[in-house]
Amino acid sequence: MSLSGAINSAISALNAQSTALALVSNNLANTSTIGYKTTSASFTSLLAGVGDTASAASGGVLATAVSNVSQQGLLTTSSVSTNMAISGSGFFTVASSLDDGGVYYTRNGEFSVDSDGYLVNNGYYLQGWATDADGNIIGSATSNNLTAIDTDSVATIAAPTTEMSMVVNLPADAAVGDTFTSSVEVFDSLGTAANSTVTWTKTGENEWTAAFSDPVLSSDGTTAIGTVSSDPITITFNTDGTLGSTDPSPATLSITDWTTGAADSAVAIDMGDAGSATGLSQYSTGSETPTVDLVATQDGVAMGSLTGIEIGDDGTVSGVYDNGMTRALYKIPVTTFTNDNGLHAMSGGIYQSTTDSGAGTLRLSGTNGAGTIYGGQLELSTADTNTEFAKMMAAQQAYSGAAQIVTTAKSMFDTLISAVR
Repeated sequence: MSLSGAINSAISALNAQSTALALVSNNLANTSTIGYKTTSASFTSLLAGVGDTASAASGGVLATAVSNVSQQGLLTTSSVSTNMAISGSGFFTVASSLDDGGVYYTRNGEFSVDSDGYLVNNGYYLQGWATDADGNIIGSATSNNLTAIDTDSVATIAAPTTEMSMVVNLPADAAVGDTFTSSVEVFDSLGTAANSTVTWTKTGENEWTAAFSDPVLSSDGTTAIGTVSSDPITITFNTDGTLGSTDPSPATLSITDWTTGAADSAVAIDMGDAGSATGLSQYSTGSETPTVDLVATQDGVAMGSLTGIEIGDDGTVSGVYDNGMTRALYKIPVTTFTNDNGLHAMSGGIYQSTTDSGAGTLRLSGTNGAGTIYGGQLELSTADTNTEFAKMMAAQQAYSGAAQIVTTAKSMFDTLISAVR
């Protein structure tokens, strides 16, 4: 190898170690960046020509950046409910705008709700599939069905009464023909609260009926807003005071012609199991003036407004409302690639697919090899200060050595020139 060849090799080493140091610097700068993936220097030897022996070959070194996108970062708890992280392979799918924006990918789960109700991160809109109230995806789970997640899509919510349970003792020592009244609350499909009076009538030995009055507004207690269309319920008891049967079975309450414009109501009433006293029972009270104290629960709720967003481990985005309800709104997919390290990195922890990475495949959280989404957590940077400082010192030593070669070669050139003179 000639003296000039040694200088060229040393210069290539200086360039390569400069590249390595720049990558270390960038990694250290992003040790606190959520979802950041390190980039490492990969060194490749270069041969400018071949001499008489392999040891005399003139060449150098080339450093290229190698992405470590597939490396998993540690997960940490976040106090922000809309933050999320992926444990395992895959990325969140985001769009650069609401209208025909480009599709990109990220591991940075620092999403928050913007002023318009969308889940965003660094100006990118999180994509998902809209679901029904039970969390089932509406339509197909394809890329064509993806849409920006709008948490305000269901800003208010109400639920009609569909089920009711009753716990009450009907006095066995009441006379045939005696009646007692109780009140139950029901909600129509628009969330309007109404009261209906239950009239308990003893019709015979171990036999009763329960008749419901037309519902009236709970707010004033007088305005009728619906019509009870179901017949009174016939109730029989066993000789030991336990429930025998109901007719119809199960007991039902039907309300039609809501003046509020609500849909007709069909309420299934749980009066207990036959042969038990878990719901209705008939025991003597021992009182000259027996009473009936009904405890009724039902599943309807009044209108409620959105107060928060929760992210489930299955990628479900749910709205939390001030009436105590929680409703599924969207399902977040996990996009996987054949070669994660082939993705093109952009600012803000954003990646773009390339021919090297292959096309992304949308999968449900935790299925078919896709990572699992965890709400209320974030993925930390994969940059480790100890590792990066070790790389930095190695680059520094190699750079110093290459610089020393340049200095030595210069001295030898000076000696050669002096000899010529």
